[in-house]
Amino acid sequence: MMCGITGTPGTGKSIIADELARRGYTVVHITEIVQPYVIGDDEARDTQVIDVDRLSDDLKPFHGFIEGHFAHLLPCDCIVVLRCRPDELEARLNQRKYRAQKIQENKDAEALDVCLIETVEMYGPDKILEVDSTGKNPVQCADVIEKFFKGETPASYGKIDWSMFVEVHS
Repeated sequence: MMCGITGTPGTGKSIIADELARRGYTVVHITEIVQPYVIGDDEARDTQVIDVDRLSDDLKPFHGFIEGHFAHLLPCDCIVVLRCRPDELEARLNQRKYRAQKIQENKDAEALDVCLIETVEMYGPDKILEVDSTGKNPVQCADVIEKFFKGETPASYGKIDWSMFVEVHS
């Protein structure tokens, strides 16, 4: 079974996936396999443009986790959507030295449930687990994800509401 771990940048995907790898699971970080699928740069959004369809076609299913902010667009058996309260997300992205505009874009995406909505559009409700990483360490989050992966925790999403963090921009 291949489980995707997705979420807005800064929600903890990589560090939680690393904890799962320490537990013996196979973990693939999309950042480590994406280079052949880069088809351009979106300078306005400070990001690369990826041929997700070709990556999906080439990806061989495996038993474990694939992690990245577009893992939900890949052919996974189930998906974990990591969430983080937008004010904490801002602090995390500031530590990474993200530009102010990029931080705001990601805070807005998180407040508006962008990754969750895209995931719900692609997967059935019994395939999605939403996990709030706010104030939690990677071990705590990995514990929850591991139980979901093993079928010990049921799918669940839609309980997080950060709409109060939506900011109006002019």
